[in-house]
Amino acid sequence: MNALRPLTHRPTGSTFSFLSGLSRATSASSSSSCTSSSTRSNSTSKQLTATEVRNSQILLEHKGSLGQPTALSHPHLIRPQELVPGVEQSEFSERRTKLMQNLRTYARSFGVVFSGHVSACHMVVVGAASKKYMSGKIPYVFRQNSDFYYLTGCLEPDAVLLITMDEKETVRSELFMRPKDPHAELWDGPRTGPEMAVPLFGVNEAHPLDQLEEVLAKRAADSKPHLWFDRKHSDLPSLTEDMKRLSETVKRPLLPTYSFIGGLRLIKSPAEMDLMRRTCAIASHSFNEVMAESRPGLSEHHLFASIDFKCRMRDASYLAYLPVVASGTNATVIHYVTNNQIVGEKDMGLMDAGCEYGGYTSDITRTWPASGVFTDPQRTLYEMLHQLQLDIIDMIMGPGGETLDDLFESTCFKLGKYLQEIGLVSKSVTDVKDLAQQGYRFCPHHVSHYLGMDVHDTPHVSRSERIVPGMVFTVEPGVYISPDCKDVPPEFRGIGIRIEDDLLINEKGQVEILTATCVKDSRALEKLCQQQKKEQQAE
Repeated sequence: MNALRPLTHRPTGSTFSFLSGLSRATSASSSSSCTSSSTRSNSTSKQLTATEVRNSQILLEHKGSLGQPTALSHPHLIRPQELVPGVEQSEFSERRTKLMQNLRTYARSFGVVFSGHVSACHMVVVGAASKKYMSGKIPYVFRQNSDFYYLTGCLEPDAVLLITMDEKETVRSELFMRPKDPHAELWDGPRTGPEMAVPLFGVNEAHPLDQLEEVLAKRAADSKPHLWFDRKHSDLPSLTEDMKRLSETVKRPLLPTYSFIGGLRLIKSPAEMDLMRRTCAIASHSFNEVMAESRPGLSEHHLFASIDFKCRMRDASYLAYLPVVASGTNATVIHYVTNNQIVGEKDMGLMDAGCEYGGYTSDITRTWPASGVFTDPQRTLYEMLHQLQLDIIDMIMGPGGETLDDLFESTCFKLGKYLQEIGLVSKSVTDVKDLAQQGYRFCPHHVSHYLGMDVHDTPHVSRSERIVPGMVFTVEPGVYISPDCKDVPPEFRGIGIRIEDDLLINEKGQVEILTATCVKDSRALEKLCQQQKKEQQAE
């Protein structure tokens, strides 16, 4: 039976506005409680606030039939004022408004005519992700499109967000959702449906998906807006076709929004900062336990399973990406993900992993001695790299560290210099550029990337942007010496080391190391790795 059956009396066109949806929802609730007709009349005329809706009897009654967790159905994950873990409904509305204001400001910077047309109105369309299947009807784990989630908080597939701004700069949001379907929900779980989308997500209207093309055409005809839609990043082929037809009909180009949404996502709000602190804390504590429990003879696969398990046991949704779990010479392959070798007695383990919590990701790399004791060559390289990372962190927002690209250039030079000091680079190399090239030779990847909802967050934002409060990024120098590298002493060949931490520039402009609790000092690492072994021997 459709759990939202009392809400099936729809307004004309099956459109659910904020007030009409709430009035029908409230009326249904009153009716089911056997209240009098006069009471029902009063309740239908009442305009509920978003807070009242989230705590109302309506959501309480239908908590099991919504398409995602709420504070009522999952109080252990979501607080009463939140739409999703850590973020309130009002913040999503503010993000949509800010996006439209930024688009308007950008368009006005061109004067009266923008993109070949004169209009003060704008229309943005953003699609959700679709379900992917590994075979037949067996789906992969669903993960929402990050931009769509950032603007809505909606976790359902195949949905579409429409945002409009008129000449008076009024911003309105509409969601297009899969309709309630008892048969489909029997197999795949509840859907929110357009009936409850307005109060749950705080949009102005909601519609069934099959009305998408009709409503898009009407909104475009009414206001003659500039059309904003990322064709290359759309996961919904039917939506892409609808937008292409609309563009051809109204003779307006489809303008990409990814750089504008990326610009918003780059600077984290206080709520996002707290989510980043949480996901990094989960991964940090999990890393410490995995390193403490590791030992020669285990498989890399065991370590993979262990970090996954420990992060999930701390309420992470899943690992943020396929981790690198490399032992011995495998660590010289930067993106080694085979993860099936046995850890040798003299091997170091290198693990690059992170988790996702509340839609936000962590990204950590640690390298440690499986036996609990570094060999002399391993210690020399490790302590050199650890000192290099500390140097780079100290440079952030200062000379040589004002942008991520600055950090990369400084890392290359300093690594070349340090390698020269320990005898891996010839003393004859004196030019700054040549030393930087030597550093890049042994660490051929960027030292930093933005971090947030995605591991490589906001990839269209240049790493030449000045570092400012609200940014979160990694600092991850490495050194990789192939077993075939004949121009370094034999004892250093086949060693790969990377140390990666996640950093936030907080509201006070301070550099906050979000992964500081994840052990990385060489002596502390040895103590951590030996502690459990000593306890086992004592037993």
